[in-house]
Amino acid sequence: MGRVSLVLAMVLMLCAISLVTSRYQSRQLFVDVDRAQAQARDLENDWRRLQLDRAELARSARVDHAAREDLKMISIVPNRTIYLNQPPVPVSGGAQ
Repeated sequence: MGRVSLVLAMVLMLCAISLVTSRYQSRQLFVDVDRAQAQARDLENDWRRLQLDRAELARSARVDHAAREDLKMISIVPNRTIYLNQPPVPVSGGAQ
């Protein structure tokens, strides 16, 4: 009877330790999931902010302003345009 009680006490102790360990791991996983979700939200916000920044930088009015002011480019004027005339290249019918 004494041995059976001792074995049952050991099994009960192992079950209790197993329960505490599984609860601890469950809480750790919950914290990890919560942290990962917060990081995902931050990344999503960064992505949206970068999309807005990209749209602002690619705006045609900004590109036009940068071309005129920074690069000193001007609009095409016909009297300042140089046309290069090249004789047409004959098209050969066969594969070469």
